[in-house]
Amino acid sequence: MNTIKAWIAAARLRTLPLSVSGIIVGASLGYNFFCNSKADVLSTDSAICVLGLYESTTFWLAILTTIGFQILSNFANDYGDGIKGTDDDRQGEKRVVASGLISAHSMKKGMIATTIITLLIALLLIYTALGSKDVLMSIVFFGLGTLSVVAAITYTVGKKPYGYSGFGDVFVFLFFGLLSVLGSYYLFTQDIFLDILLPAITIGFFSIAVLNLNNMRDIENDKKHSKNTLVVLYGMAFAKKYHFTLLIGGMLCAIIYTLSHYHAPLQFIYLLSFTPIILNIRTVYKNENPILLDSELKKVALSTFAFALLFSYLH
Repeated sequence: MNTIKAWIAAARLRTLPLSVSGIIVGASLGYNFFCNSKADVLSTDSAICVLGLYESTTFWLAILTTIGFQILSNFANDYGDGIKGTDDDRQGEKRVVASGLISAHSMKKGMIATTIITLLIALLLIYTALGSKDVLMSIVFFGLGTLSVVAAITYTVGKKPYGYSGFGDVFVFLFFGLLSVLGSYYLFTQDIFLDILLPAITIGFFSIAVLNLNNMRDIENDKKHSKNTLVVLYGMAFAKKYHFTLLIGGMLCAIIYTLSHYHAPLQFIYLLSFTPIILNIRTVYKNENPILLDSELKKVALSTFAFALLFSYLH
C-alpha cells in the first residue's frame, strides 16, 4: 500500500456519510424554516427549499467542517489505539499505525494539520453564517469547534482516554446528535425550538448504535487491552438490549416529530430507511459470534445517512 492509499485508509471514508447525517437533518430543517419565513413558501413546498439548501455556502462549509472533525477523530483513534497496542490483533479493517503503514510520528503531524485546516474552515463557516452581527454566538460556536477537536483527540489519546472508560457513547450522542443537528439548525435560523431535539435524538441514537456494533464486534480484543467500553463493562446481553433501545427509540423520535409537523403523506418516505435497521435488530438478536457483526456497521451507518436524506426532503 502506497502512502496516499494509507492516508485514505486512515481517514476511513466509509465513516463520513454517518458523520454528515446530523448536518443534513439540522440544516434542512433550519433552511426550510428560513425559506418559509423569508419567502412565505407553503410548508407543502418544503422540497423546493431543500433544493435551495444544496446551493447554500453555509451548508457546504458545515459539511466540510464536520468531515474535518470526523477525519481528525479517525486519525486520533488510529494513533491512540495504535500506540497502546489495542489494534495489534483487531478484527475488521486494519489500522495503519498498528500495521506500520504510517508511523506514529507522521500520524501526529497529520492530526495537527487536520486540526488547523478544520478550525480554519469552521471560522469561515461561523463568519458566513453569523457575520459580525452576533459576536457572542460566534465565540460560542468557535468554542464548540475547539471542544470538538479536544473530544476527537482525547477519545483514545492521553493517559486517561474516555473511550477506554465507557464514555464514548456520550461523546457520540452529544457531538453527532445534539451539536450536529441543533448547531446546524441555529446557523440558518439563529434560533432553537425544543421539538428539534427529536430528530437530533434520532441521529444521536443511530450513531451510538453504530459505535455499539463496533464495540460488540471488538469485545474480546478490547477486554485484552483494558478498553472498557459499555459492552466490555456490562456484557453482550446488555449490549443487545441497549442496541435495540437505541434503534427503536431513534425511529420513534423521528415518527413523533413527523406526526407533530404533519402536512403530507410523503413526509413518511424516510420509513424506507428503517427497513435495514429493523433487519439489523433481528440479526443482532440472533448473533452468537460478534466478529460477524462487522458488516452490520456499514448497514446501520448508511441507513442513517439514507434517513437523513429522505427526512430532509419534506420536513
